[in-house]
Amino acid sequence: MLATLLVLGAGGGVAAWAYGRSLNGHLSRTDAFAGVPESSRPTPVVQGAMNVLLLGSDSRDPDKTTDSRTDTIMVLHVDADHKKAEVISIPRDTWVFVPTSPDGQHGNTMAKINAAYAWGGTPLTVQTVETFTGVHIDHVALIDFAGFAQVVDALGGVDLKIEKTIKSIHPPYRTFKKGTQHLTGAEALDYVRQRYQFADGDFSRERHQREFLQALLDKAASAGTLANPVKLNGFLQAATRSLTVDKDFDVVDTALQLRDLRSADLTFMGTPTSGTGTRDGQSVVLSDSTKAKALFQAVADDTMQQYLTAKS
Repeated sequence: MLATLLVLGAGGGVAAWAYGRSLNGHLSRTDAFAGVPESSRPTPVVQGAMNVLLLGSDSRDPDKTTDSRTDTIMVLHVDADHKKAEVISIPRDTWVFVPTSPDGQHGNTMAKINAAYAWGGTPLTVQTVETFTGVHIDHVALIDFAGFAQVVDALGGVDLKIEKTIKSIHPPYRTFKKGTQHLTGAEALDYVRQRYQFADGDFSRERHQREFLQALLDKAASAGTLANPVKLNGFLQAATRSLTVDKDFDVVDTALQLRDLRSADLTFMGTPTSGTGTRDGQSVVLSDSTKAKALFQAVADDTMQQYLTAKS
């Protein structure tokens, strides 16, 4: 979604607007906020700012979530001046409070954050993330990462820096050699799923997902893509097929708002944690509550640039 917005914003003009409208009409939609009690929601963001919850898995069907999990959970915060944006990933095993599911059969308990999607789909995930972060979510985008392999291939592949030489645990058991490698969509998605070969496990996978998203953005916004109508159309069509968004999300209006934003204006980071632990017999990620509160308060107040400056 990020790459689509940046490309449409960079395109500009009447033709790009009309083309964007056609893409907007083809996006799959879901009622991402159905049944989320307004009384439980945080205060909306500062006018002009925007928070988008990005959820990624091998299945983006929001109506069939039983026993499914979200492999990727990220909050995209766009600053009110639209000059900067931040992408904050939340480890899928983060131990949080999950509110009661719509059917009353699950939740109202501490659990891994990705359990919310299995128990109550997108709405319960929104409610869980808002409860954990204190940040009001304005829009939601579900990303079918299996479909995103086609997005990568439409761009001609991406260059990823491989942290160390590893062998995939998934068929066809590819070997990824240390160093910058040019990967196809299937290869890239295989790599960012790996965790057992790294000492910090899920933290590595989370980091590699952010690196993959950055590489995808850079490739999508490159001159070689924007100047090639065939490649550009293939990318946008593949991206649209891989996305499901909330009912009110307008890709064209949002792209116009973000037309001056480029991938270099994005900051990628992870939610502060205090490491891993065991809860109810499960290996979980423990949030550093003090540091996480400071980060998400900056998101809620739209003071992320001051926050980042203070940390540097």
